[in-house]
Amino acid sequence: MKVVVAYSGGLDTSVIVKWVKEKYNAEVIGFCADVGQEEELNGVEEKAIRTGASKCYVEDLTEEFARDFIFPMMQANAIYEGNYLLGTSIARPLIGKRLIEIARAEGADAICHGATGKGNDQVRFELTAYAMEPNIKIIAPWREWDFAGRMDLIAYAKKNGIPVTSTAEKPYSMDRNLLHISFEGGILEDPWNEFPEEIAVMTRPLSQAADEPEDVIISFEKGIPKKVNGEELSPASLMRKLNALGKNHAVGRVDIVENRFVGMKSRGVYETPGGTILNIAHRGLEEITMDREVMHLRDSFIPRYADMIYNGFWYAPEREMLQAAITESQRFVTGDVRVKLFKGACHVTGRRSEYSLYDDHIASFEDNRAYNHKDAEGFIRLNALRLRVLANSKQRRY
Repeated sequence: MKVVVAYSGGLDTSVIVKWVKEKYNAEVIGFCADVGQEEELNGVEEKAIRTGASKCYVEDLTEEFARDFIFPMMQANAIYEGNYLLGTSIARPLIGKRLIEIARAEGADAICHGATGKGNDQVRFELTAYAMEPNIKIIAPWREWDFAGRMDLIAYAKKNGIPVTSTAEKPYSMDRNLLHISFEGGILEDPWNEFPEEIAVMTRPLSQAADEPEDVIISFEKGIPKKVNGEELSPASLMRKLNALGKNHAVGRVDIVENRFVGMKSRGVYETPGGTILNIAHRGLEEITMDREVMHLRDSFIPRYADMIYNGFWYAPEREMLQAAITESQRFVTGDVRVKLFKGACHVTGRRSEYSLYDDHIASFEDNRAYNHKDAEGFIRLNALRLRVLANSKQRRY
């Protein structure tokens, strides 16, 4: 039997390589997707082989991740439950897609992931896999083995000489990519416990943020970011640039309790510096370039679209249908936005576009040539007609 394991080099997947090899008497092939983990990938291929894998693919998917997943999602201004910018969620369909492609190339019998039976990632990986390969066998060790939790995994790793970074003192989990880093579990499972500043990675504590504000100009074409301060950058490079700027000013950290797809509430702390800046800037440009009704209709899609990504339905036809509408809504979202970063905040301070719908002759209180104030009377009376009828009816007496 040949199994391709989604491998990160962390505690769970390090144990999984050995466990799958023994449990299924299988050849194990690792796949580690570089979606922006930075230094966390150092030595991961050697570690996988040392742990029992016959080989391990380590592939740089950062450009594809930013271009084909992060940016289309940003066009939708997708935010889950008003706070979460979907950093982990949006990486899973890309990893799952490549996992299936490698399984095909290797002639593998199954794929395997390290998502727990309580989490969302098991759904995201498996929905992606089934959308691409409907008869694929999926091994999910957390739904099979007898380990109760990560403390058991740490003991197993120690017993079998598997090197891991998690310890009994710091058992929380981290997941990093180009868009964000998440912190969950361990000391964070009590929602009253404050996030320890010393474990922050992609944002500085407010007390260490830069003491001077910084202006940043982001240029968009059809809702897709292309330049930062006039410099044209590749999708991944642009994300890294904004992450660095946001980190310096402590922008982009949220501490939330969210509703998981499987039904429970979960506390997580997320650092999303570049994504926060992009979301705010993109919305600022839309304010002057999008027709009111188009914007309101697109905004009505946001909760459903965000749910689809959070719940793992990136490759579902309804998401693809919505994406087509969202892409169409971005035809004229082209121009520049200036934001000011300071002490954890990101504020829009200017926007300009050749496609701007803002007309200062109409909007100005000092110019009556393009707008007749008397027209407002009839507009108001027509909109008030049903209210006046209601006020005069017997319904008002009850």
